[in-house]
Amino acid sequence: MAMALTPERLGFVYRQMKLIREFEERLHTEIATGEIPGFTHLYSGQEAVAVGVCEPLSDADYIASTHRGHGHCIAKGCDVPGMMKEIYGRADGLCKGKGGSMHIADFDRGMLGANAIVGGGPPLAVGAAIACQLKGEGRVSVAFGGDGSCNQGTVFEAMNLAVVLKAPVIFVFENNGYSEHTGVSYAVGSKDIAARSRGFGMPAETVDGSDFFAVNDAMRRALTVARAGDGPYTLEAITTRFFGHFEGDPQRYRAKDEVARQRQSMDCLKLFRARMEADGGPLKATDLDAIDAQVMARIEAAVADAKAAPPPAESELTTDVYISY
Repeated sequence: MAMALTPERLGFVYRQMKLIREFEERLHTEIATGEIPGFTHLYSGQEAVAVGVCEPLSDADYIASTHRGHGHCIAKGCDVPGMMKEIYGRADGLCKGKGGSMHIADFDRGMLGANAIVGGGPPLAVGAAIACQLKGEGRVSVAFGGDGSCNQGTVFEAMNLAVVLKAPVIFVFENNGYSEHTGVSYAVGSKDIAARSRGFGMPAETVDGSDFFAVNDAMRRALTVARAGDGPYTLEAITTRFFGHFEGDPQRYRAKDEVARQRQSMDCLKLFRARMEADGGPLKATDLDAIDAQVMARIEAAVADAKAAPPPAESELTTDVYISY
């Protein structure tokens, strides 16, 4: 059970969620300056999903991300200053400043990359899972996707193949209510992503994506199945995003006070703090406040370093286009 985590590990969990939140909130501010190139999709509001899923994973396990991938990167342990530099398009970013927000990857951390293609991650994750299966080391692969991705044919094919081959892959659908701008109640005919996954022949469950403990407990159940060689598993996490589909999205499809209400009732950081207080610890408010201060200082330093870092040289324009084996 997630509540059985040590105080040190619970502090790590809160730090990761807070780091994702402040990374995204700061990007929301910085993007308005015009210094950051390309499209950006912020993850604020979904932190408990990324951290709940990635907390029990190791660097040897793989994840495939989405266009809304900053939270997954941080939760999997990617270097935050390197991520900030990548988003700013700097030469010493994680992908040499050439990938930007939607293409951050770090193979050393098992992060196979953010992906601008909706539903692009599951086929990659199944391939990685098959590699894990062949090596026989008990490693797993995780495919993140939004509710919009659940309607993609590539996702259906990946899920079916995973069942047929009993691949150790966990499909995580972050149902934030909107496939870009279309409500999930309209776009998903079955109204139930987890039930659809069970139709492929794998176990699946729906969890509260605002509750780290619910997500983490479900992920541990999924890992028990996948690591034992019993095939794939699906988690549907009901969550929300506090910003638009992309930065600049006017969000006319949302109720006027919707986000304000959700920031009160579905904020995973507030819920985590309330859980600690209700359980009489093991983390005190002062402990969490200290983590907040550390995170803010870390984000401030990352932004300053990114702004001061050089862009890639023109001579690098045609490098890293093809991989050499």
